[in-house]
Amino acid sequence: MNKIIIIAGPTAVGKTDLSIELAKTLSTEIISADSVQIYEKLDIGSAKPTLEEMAGIKHHLIDVVSPFDSFSVSDYAKAAKAAIKGLHDQGKIPVIVGGTGLYINALLYEMDFSESAADPEFREAMEKLARESGGEVLYQRLCDIDPDAAKRVHPNNLKRVIRALEINHITGRPMADFASDPKPTEDYDVLLFGLTRDREQLYDRINRRVHIIFEQGLLKEVDGLKNLGLDDSFQSMQGIGYKEVLTYYKGGMTYDELVDAIQQGSRHYAKRQFTWFKRYDNIKWLDLDELSTGDAISEILKYL
Repeated sequence: MNKIIIIAGPTAVGKTDLSIELAKTLSTEIISADSVQIYEKLDIGSAKPTLEEMAGIKHHLIDVVSPFDSFSVSDYAKAAKAAIKGLHDQGKIPVIVGGTGLYINALLYEMDFSESAADPEFREAMEKLARESGGEVLYQRLCDIDPDAAKRVHPNNLKRVIRALEINHITGRPMADFASDPKPTEDYDVLLFGLTRDREQLYDRINRRVHIIFEQGLLKEVDGLKNLGLDDSFQSMQGIGYKEVLTYYKGGMTYDELVDAIQQGSRHYAKRQFTWFKRYDNIKWLDLDELSTGDAISEILKYL
């Protein structure tokens, strides 16, 4: 069975540098699993690798979606699997790198992409009902038809409540739960590695990265995106760093508060990423505080 290597880990842990060196070692290419880097024009805030940093290694699924467009997990799965097949056809082992757990799930498991199903008319009807009768009416309906989903959705999160109702309306089945014993993929022999560091060391790297992206021109980047007509109603602008700057431009916080908000948001995101990746039974952890890049790559190569 054809192999794929997945390098997962929290923001700022060091995935980019290690993956590029690994791809050089294996004479292969990288497939991104990052839900912000996939968008065009979102460069600085997403810490997208520059051409210089890529060091001649081809990267797939970076800069491929307009920031005006939505991009679902099923869209990612389709595009990533096409890129994987292309590399396998060339006799290469794809290196998939990123921190978006749902993207990685889409390659690890046989997924039922109910999230790609849509019924705009039903959604509009539910939104109208919420405006007229209140969101609690919809939440009660969700409790009646899909109590497990209702337990995982906050009653005030109207968007998720409506989405759960929409999926049930279209498929006749409850929302898929990550913890419901998903079936591992039979498409690939998956080698899954998680990158970690001491928590305080990681948080320090995150805090320093935030200062760096401001020095690189984050405010100017978001101002340019805003001038194109993008705002926080677009999926692309929901990423950490972008949504906070938009709030800043609306006068919602001072510059110091902005920096602190992005640092804190990034630290919280890293914590959630660790929680997500620790669910994987087959993940092999590499501590980058203890291993050099070369040593980490040597550990990975042992499994090939």
